[in-house]
Amino acid sequence: MRKRIFGRRFRRDTNERKALFKSLMNSLILHGKIKTTEAKAKAIKGEVEKIVTRAKAGEAARRIITAKLGDTRAVEKVIGEIAPKFAERPGGYTRLLKLGSRVKDGASVALLTWVEEVLPTPLKEPKRNTKKKTTKPQEKPKKTQAKKEKKSVKK
Repeated sequence: MRKRIFGRRFRRDTNERKALFKSLMNSLILHGKIKTTEAKAKAIKGEVEKIVTRAKAGEAARRIITAKLGDTRAVEKVIGEIAPKFAERPGGYTRLLKLGSRVKDGASVALLTWVEEVLPTPLKEPKRNTKKKTTKPQEKPKKTQAKKEKKSVKK
């Protein structure tokens, strides 16, 4: 019996489950919405709400939020964009819309979104070293062909 046991396991060990939740929370923060199973959406909904509530404190909560999310882009977006939008709201930042069941396996699917419009951040690729060479290109050495010796064939 599961008396007084908190949370859902999703047939994963602790580290796999933590990684799954981090990934789902980062996706929600960066993209504005996620489509996942209803159980997974319900499992992360409370955690996301706690993160946004902490982010309202501003820079003081950065370390705690970074430990929860692990992605600096997501932390910047929560503190800089999402928390100010929900400054007047005491809670209930996310909405769970049930979409029905998935055809493949029959799992109930849900869409987890923000209550207010939060635009997704365009993902930027890390800048590569794009400095142009100022030196002149070197000429390729010419190939020297060895003279082929003709073999004399006697007839």
